[in-house]
Amino acid sequence: MNILWSSMLLLGIAYGALQGRIPEVTDGVIQASREAVVLAVSLVGVTGFWAGLMEIAKKAGVIDGLVKRMGPVMRFLFPEVPEDHPAMRAAGMNMICNVFGLGAAATPPGLAAMERFEELEEERRKMKNPAAVPEGTANREMCTFLILNISSLQLIPVNIIAYRSQYGSVHPTAIVGPALAATAASTIAAVVFCKVMERMGR
Repeated sequence: MNILWSSMLLLGIAYGALQGRIPEVTDGVIQASREAVVLAVSLVGVTGFWAGLMEIAKKAGVIDGLVKRMGPVMRFLFPEVPEDHPAMRAAGMNMICNVFGLGAAATPPGLAAMERFEELEEERRKMKNPAAVPEGTANREMCTFLILNISSLQLIPVNIIAYRSQYGSVHPTAIVGPALAATAASTIAAVVFCKVMERMGR
């Protein structure tokens, strides 16, 4: 993909040079670079604000409370993982961050959840569990968690709202309804798929 984008960029510059429009190409590069910097700074501010709120909520015990309330959902999604296993807490925190559109804040607990699922699989291998997968292979919980992350139900798509606001949208939050509907549909499809694969023993 990077090679494709680089090729397109070089072809565009070469075409501009052949047409004698190098000044326009240069102006376009400068303008695009300026917009990229402004957008990046805006996103840092918005993401920092929401990530800060999540950190305050975590220290106040709100996140742990939400994770506990997610117990029935987590047991449904990961029926073979012990309820008090650290993987459940990390996965729950990741899902909560994703629901609020905080991809950056969701990354650390997401990585922690994958590590805990791998530790769980290592325990299964040591106990000679026939359902254990070979080392270096993603187990069912890891696959389910990854699929749910990709589908990612979102109540507040923070980054998209920031993009729309930066580019002058009159109603930047108008995306909330369609985003919720789309991500709800993708998440339902993901859960159904995971459960079908679970019943098939895959």
